[in-house]
Amino acid sequence: MAEAQRVVVKVGSSSLTTASGGLDADRVDALVDVLAKHRNPGAARRASVEGGGGRRAGGGEREIVLVSSGAIAAGLAPLGLRRRPKDLARQQAAASVGQGLLMARYTASFARYGLRVGQILLTTDDTSRRAHHRNASRTLDELLAMGALPVVNENDTVATDEIRFGDNDRLAALVAHLVRADLLVLLSDVDGLYDGDPAAAGTARIGEVRGPADIAHVKIGSAGRAGVGTGGMVTKVEAARIAAAAGIPVVLTSASHASDALAGRDTGTYFHATGRRSADRLLWLQHASAPRGSLTLDDGAVRAVVEGRKSLLPAGIAAVEGDFVAGDPVELRDPAGRAVARGLVNFDAKELPRLLGRSTRELARELGPAYEREVVHRDGLVVLHP
Repeated sequence: MAEAQRVVVKVGSSSLTTASGGLDADRVDALVDVLAKHRNPGAARRASVEGGGGRRAGGGEREIVLVSSGAIAAGLAPLGLRRRPKDLARQQAAASVGQGLLMARYTASFARYGLRVGQILLTTDDTSRRAHHRNASRTLDELLAMGALPVVNENDTVATDEIRFGDNDRLAALVAHLVRADLLVLLSDVDGLYDGDPAAAGTARIGEVRGPADIAHVKIGSAGRAGVGTGGMVTKVEAARIAAAAGIPVVLTSASHASDALAGRDTGTYFHATGRRSADRLLWLQHASAPRGSLTLDDGAVRAVVEGRKSLLPAGIAAVEGDFVAGDPVELRDPAGRAVARGLVNFDAKELPRLLGRSTRELARELGPAYEREVVHRDGLVVLHP
């Protein structure tokens, strides 16, 4: 933990705002104090002078990316809202007001240490599509290289239900993968994962998790305490699982113990990495994209996609559902209707019915060379159930 050179820190709304909504300046400043202390302001700047983009700090230097909730919560009080609205339009209105207040507070607070911040607002579309994923990665790398501290949030002002991450815990896990982080720190209002209700007598903090089996017996709550956020412990554990499976260790602790986590001291719950690091965007496709439709495959196509890791061709598709366009994520289902994979489709939904069950060579002869291609290429496909 103490040796991690690139760290993603996620903080929830309840750690930044009052219970009634509105930013708590003292809480924001306290978090910034910790992040500034554990970040070397000259690290990224020196790397920038050395040339090239996407550089990593070296020699013990540290870069920090902050994934911050709080935009909607910060906008409640200024708009006269007593609680987080349930309808999307009011959530977007609150986010529109609150995001500006949130960034203004961060800008002023980090300026006390001579640090610049850069705002990154993301939706799932920005990260599951190849070009968007590459642009997001490049922007984050360049901000770090130029000495700025990126502040990432979901773009709540424009995100619809179909392109929302749903919670910033999962967003933080995916950002950690995007920036090739060495550590993900999830800050909450609870100081770790417990083997029962933290408020109940006799429960104990779980210090380490080496795999899903270690917490299979734990009943994990889904509701946050403060009522201004969207997540709970269940979203944090799921985010930890996603990051750990991508080769990134995770510390889950309270905002008041952030300094201990960044210093490598024993605090919260430490999730060991369980998988390999990957540079591709398929993790985003699996965990961040919302399918716009589905393709039902025959048995041969299921075997080719799942076992052979092959591209999906028109000949193996039996049915099409949904209203999608080329580039959208779709589910690939077996004949029984089970989702076995997810991929980015290369045709509009209205184009596919006349292609089903036919070879690409036949389609090229009849319709032209543009139709001699995969419906879903293997580079844009992730298997869900191997």
